[in-house]
Order: sequence, then C-alpha cells, then structure tokens
Amino acid sequence: MNPKIEKVLGLPAYQRFLILFVLAAAIVATFYFMVYEGLREEQQRLEQQRESAQTVLQRNQRIANNLDAYRADYNNLLVQLEEALGELPLDKEIPTLLTKIASLAQEKGLDVVRFRPLAEVPRDFYADVPVELRLAGSYHQAALFFDAVSKMERIVNIKGLKLGGAKEVDGRTALNIDCSAITFRFLGDRSNN
Repeated sequence: MNPKIEKVLGLPAYQRFLILFVLAAAIVATFYFMVYEGLREEQQRLEQQRESAQTVLQRNQRIANNLDAYRADYNNLLVQLEEALGELPLDKEIPTLLTKIASLAQEKGLDVVRFRPLAEVPRDFYADVPVELRLAGSYHQAALFFDAVSKMERIVNIKGLKLGGAKEVDGRTALNIDCSAITFRFLGDRSNN
C-alpha cells in the first residue's frame, strides 16, 4: 500500500476523524462557493425576472380587459383632434383669414392704421402666424371687434393689447389701439392641402 496512506491509517482514531472532517469541510465549502452560491444567485435573479414579468403581465391583462374602453377613448381623441385641427387654418387660408380680420375691424367702425403680417413662429406641430395691428376708434368699437374675432371659425388670439392716445373726434372719444392678432397654422400633413 502507499506509505502515506499507511501513515494516516496508523494515526490515532481522533486524528483520522479530524483529517476526514477537514476534508469533508473542504469539499462542502468548495461545493458551496463554487456551485451552490452561483445557483442561488441565479435563482434570485430568475425570481426577480419572474416578478417583473408578472407585474407586466398583470398590467397588460388590465389593459386587455379594458381594451374596448381604450379603443373608444382613442377614437374619441381622434375625433377631438380632427375638430381642433379644423380650427387651424391651412396654408392657402391664411391670406383670406388675415383679410377677414382687417375687414372685421372696418365693419365694426375701426380705422385700420397698420396691418403688418409678421414672420411665422414654428412650435411643435403648429406655427404662430402673428399680425401687428394698429387701429383707431372708440372703446366700444374695439370691444365689438374683439367679440367678432372671438366668434370666428378659426382660432385667432388677440395679445399685447394697448389702448392710448385718447382724443375727442366729432364728440366721441377715439383711441389708438395697438395689438397683435395671432392665428395658428398646422405644420403636419394637412398643411399641404
């Protein structure tokens, strides 16, 4: 037999037991750190993946259960978008719209002193189309004009309103009215119509 094995077998029983215990502990420790620990980490990672997949599945199931409601909401939003886009003038309508604003001012008794279209200001999906206005007339005429503008089919905002230069003309108070009329133009596919 091998002399090293004979030497170990010749040791007292408690020393043989101690050697056997150390060898068994080394095998167990090697198995734990080389195999079991890696498998345990893999198991934890897979459990986390499963939990996140279950969360996504539950969310998707809630969406699927309400799919008809979501479709109805989507279709409703599409109708609202079309209505809103209908209030934005197309490229070819801009000159007519601007002319209509000037005509409204004259219809309400205001003198159009200045009517100067300014450069468009692009935004996300639309562009501001501003017009600088200087009008002359009474406060009442200006109010009637602003009311008429608010009732136009297309969106037109009046900004930067300044009233001043009050003077008596033919027994009535006339004002200088400076403001900007801003309409909007859609920059998407409809702009080419």
